[in-house]
Amino acid sequence: MLPVRDWGVREYAPALAEMRELVAARREGRIPDTLILVEHPPVVTVGVQGDDGGAARSGLPVFAVERGGHATYHGPGQLVGYPIVDLEARGRDVRRFVRDLEGILIDATAAFGVPAAHLAGQPGVWVEGRRKIASIGVAVEHWVTFHGFALNVDLDLEPFSRFQPCGLDGGLMTSIARETGRSVSVAAVKEPVRRAWEARFQAGHTSPTSVSTGAPARADPSAA
Repeated sequence: MLPVRDWGVREYAPALAEMRELVAARREGRIPDTLILVEHPPVVTVGVQGDDGGAARSGLPVFAVERGGHATYHGPGQLVGYPIVDLEARGRDVRRFVRDLEGILIDATAAFGVPAAHLAGQPGVWVEGRRKIASIGVAVEHWVTFHGFALNVDLDLEPFSRFQPCGLDGGLMTSIARETGRSVSVAAVKEPVRRAWEARFQAGHTSPTSVSTGAPARADPSAA
């Protein structure tokens, strides 16, 4: 089984620091491909494409990070996933990796009766092509991935209205709870996400002795 580390609720800054440490460990072959699951207290992160939607005026803590995309919000009731994956074993195919992340979230939301899907030209996962239920923004360093996805489970969506998440109208954001009309815990969503992670990434798994070298650090253009 591929490892999943459940960090519970953790402040963003220490989580970011440990995630970066795990990227180095994966690159050096000290750990296998690993998925981190976590919830963060309210925070806005801004990717390499910058803050195009007023996040700095949101009244929330803001972190500039190396993932692709613009600004997005994290908060209680949202399941954040950080897959630390060596893409050397997966053909260095970043686009496939992003589609696999979208697939994990589509499978997980389907477990709750929410028919989410890809939307051409708009990274992330959408309901009926009109409401965004999950965001994706990744970075790749020496072909090891980090940052990842944010799935809206049962959270206060109001902070999204304070800026333009991913350059979009914050009113487009939705959640599993909003779509189903019932309360849904983050804990209940973790197991479907774990199963989907295993199903999509086990086949491409290699031993932790595999070491990636030679690729420059870069961010994937996928929006947050």
